[in-house]
Amino acid sequence: MNPRITSWQDQRVWVIGASTGIGAETARQLLEIGARVMLSARRRDGLEAIAAGYPQALVTTLDITQHGTLVAARDAMLAQWQGIDLVLIVAGSHSEMRADDFDLIKARELLDLNVGGVLNCLDVVLPVLLKQGSGGLGIVSSVAGYSGLPKALIYGATKAALINLAESLFLDLRPRGIGVYLINPGFVDTPLTAANDFPMPGLMSAPAAATAIVQGITRGDFHIHFPARFTNWLRLARILPYRLYFWLVHKATGL
Repeated sequence: MNPRITSWQDQRVWVIGASTGIGAETARQLLEIGARVMLSARRRDGLEAIAAGYPQALVTTLDITQHGTLVAARDAMLAQWQGIDLVLIVAGSHSEMRADDFDLIKARELLDLNVGGVLNCLDVVLPVLLKQGSGGLGIVSSVAGYSGLPKALIYGATKAALINLAESLFLDLRPRGIGVYLINPGFVDTPLTAANDFPMPGLMSAPAAATAIVQGITRGDFHIHFPARFTNWLRLARILPYRLYFWLVHKATGL
């Protein structure tokens, strides 16, 4: 659905949210195969540890909820490399919530980060990609956005918004020569999932998740989801009648 990438050598990639977890491993793998990578996140120490030993790496600190920091990072990348071939928006957070412990402040904070932060990124990079008439944009959402799940009262809603956003972006941007990649991980062993107190079926390592992302983008896939043996069940469940879907979720989770 997107053009294949025949070589990553010297590709100019911006990984936003590259200090830990999936973002860090994806940036590391891209550097290993020759891409030029700008690594961005709030914590500089983690970024510098990944960039060490790679002369083609740039490091910028930013907060995706702060528009100005994104503008400064974009301008630094353009000054160095005069263009952008791929933007991967990985930054985001998770906050467990159910209806009986609804917290409006936390809900708004999560919406501001997971959705508002992505919109800030789009505002900064879309003009560049559209002017170029080339490049790609990847958004990391989650399988939690497929359908409603317990303990994901707001988190799932933010990820559902990103799925819809990526689908609309594909329709608008692909005819303009710009690739769009919707990335929906299942459970990945990262600092965010370490706090989960329930079984995580199909749990993957961050390096394995990064490999799936890089391979999917290389092939030109629009929808990159993993591990397939878990995510395909969730994709199937979303088309079931609600009565059956809710029964299956309760049966599987006990919630």
